[in-house]
Amino acid sequence: MSGAVRKSGTAERHVALLRGINVGGKNKLLMADLVELFEAAGCTAVKTYIQSGNVVFAASPKVAAVLAGRIPERIEEEFGLRVPIVLRSAAEFGTTVRSNPFLELGADPDALHVAFLREKPDKAHVAALDPGRSPGDSFQLRGRELFLHLPNGVARTKLSSAYLDKTLGTVCTARNWRTVQKIHELVAP
Repeated sequence: MSGAVRKSGTAERHVALLRGINVGGKNKLLMADLVELFEAAGCTAVKTYIQSGNVVFAASPKVAAVLAGRIPERIEEEFGLRVPIVLRSAAEFGTTVRSNPFLELGADPDALHVAFLREKPDKAHVAALDPGRSPGDSFQLRGRELFLHLPNGVARTKLSSAYLDKTLGTVCTARNWRTVQKIHELVAP
């Protein structure tokens, strides 16, 4: 992929993060098909990054406002898959990259992940998060992002998407720190 997605006219840059899709095995969805879905929904300059549902695109505010509902509906209609989606503007994504509390503490970037939440959880849901659930792992919530430090690896953590969805009362999808940085490069002005 070359270059960042640029603002065009009234269109603004955005990131869509889809959970649980890939190009082989369970929940197979080709990135070319995903690009077509976003273009059909009115997005421009659509690009994907790796084969796991990371999409950068430009869209008017009106188009962007309905994508979180429209794209999953189309994926279910055309491919029979139920795929949650989380959207962020380029500015919101940039704020995430600049505010990782674990980087400030000197953590190994290879142990860092971000769970992007669809909605900001209320205080009762946040209070239900168990800091002792996954010994050695830690987390910090900032707005709609749950920053994760997983020194024992993502495969061993008990801070799964299912746990986070249920406990926080929203939908999340996580990305490792390297992927977050690469997506930011693609969507940044």
